[in-house]
Amino acid sequence: MEDMDKTIEVVKAAMEKEKKAKQAEESMNEKIDDQTENFNDNEKKLQENTGANDKLKGDELKEQTEDTKDEQKVSRDENVSDEGKETEKGSKDQETSGDEPATAEDASGEKNATQSGSFFKSSKNKESEAKDQKIQELTDKVLRIMAEFDNYRKRTEKEKSQMFDLGVKSVIEKLLPVVDNFERGLGSVSEADKDNAFVQGFNMIYKQLISMLDDIGVKPIEAVGKPFDPNYHNAVMHTEDENLGENIVAEEFQKGYMYKDMIVRHSMVRVVN
Repeated sequence: MEDMDKTIEVVKAAMEKEKKAKQAEESMNEKIDDQTENFNDNEKKLQENTGANDKLKGDELKEQTEDTKDEQKVSRDENVSDEGKETEKGSKDQETSGDEPATAEDASGEKNATQSGSFFKSSKNKESEAKDQKIQELTDKVLRIMAEFDNYRKRTEKEKSQMFDLGVKSVIEKLLPVVDNFERGLGSVSEADKDNAFVQGFNMIYKQLISMLDDIGVKPIEAVGKPFDPNYHNAVMHTEDENLGENIVAEEFQKGYMYKDMIVRHSMVRVVN
């Protein structure tokens, strides 16, 4: 009864651990959704801020260009008024000399416009680089969280499988003495009583039990005639036998069983020296 209670406790512990694993998985999914939503919101804000800054700087550049054109126009009108008061020869000379300042002013205006354009382009590149860096950081963070969650999921699945196998192994250990008693009972039946209906029913139940154990992965360990292996066999007696080689199992006192790749019970054997 105590063994069965321990088995129930093991199964309950496995179910509780599976429940906690599901809760942790749901929590991790919520964190990933929150990180993804924050990533989308930050990217949208960066795009909005970049668009607003581009528009503002474009308006400032346009106003500076218009102011430069107005100053150039006023300067040209003043030069034309001064030129009309002089003689034809002086007018020609003045016109010749007047073209040079105008040309210098045009070059100055173009230089200012070029500098403003370069500043705007440089500022835009910096903002674009900052935005790309922020996106990369958020992407890396999401990828790290997803990798951690995947590792956690694999670890919990492995632990859950191990807990289940341990619970099954514990139940099988309790059933093996029943199998042993069936084999002892059938081994004690005489040849004359083998056709008895009671004995046949007894044998059918035994075969059904062995078939059920085989279906869930329980296999007997081969012993007689095999080399002694301490990983599978438990030597309780030694003997001399000229017909068998050294370190060979001569007799099996109690069958050993395996569940998948785990030893449920070692074979109890007699080994030839």
